[in-house]
Amino acid sequence: MASSSSYSNSPCAACKFLRRKCMPDCIFAPYFPPEEPQKFANVHKIFGASNVSKLLNEVAPHQREDAVNSLAYEAEARIKDPVYGCVGAISVLQRQVIRLQKELDATNADLIRYACNANEMPTSSQFGRRNMNHGGGSFGQNSGMYYHYSPWNNEPGEDSNERGGDGNM
Repeated sequence: MASSSSYSNSPCAACKFLRRKCMPDCIFAPYFPPEEPQKFANVHKIFGASNVSKLLNEVAPHQREDAVNSLAYEAEARIKDPVYGCVGAISVLQRQVIRLQKELDATNADLIRYACNANEMPTSSQFGRRNMNHGGGSFGQNSGMYYHYSPWNNEPGEDSNERGGDGNM
């Protein structure tokens, strides 16, 4: 008689968890290997073995692996956060994307401002005016201030007098 410890005779994680014999046509075997018992335990705890079995039988064979991976992800997220599950994780990631987009926009604005400041040579009257308005020896590059009267914020066809300023920037 062959040893029961060989891989082909080892029950899948689902059958091992449910304490039943793993049949050759077991619907769980391809997706819940014996090396990943916690994967099935989480899915079973959240969805139930019967529901997972029904779902796998209804899904096309080429989509089953994706379905199991989705169920496993949702189950793990639901165990970590019973109220929000994976929606909570998605929400955190969306807020992070928004924060990073704002940071990228601010950095791009800084780059544009630095490039424009490097290309224009301010006259002594402009330099003195900027110093008075912004508290000393800074053009605002390190202060995080954005000048709303910047020439690169104009729409096409606008001139400096349309900004409401005196045009001496």
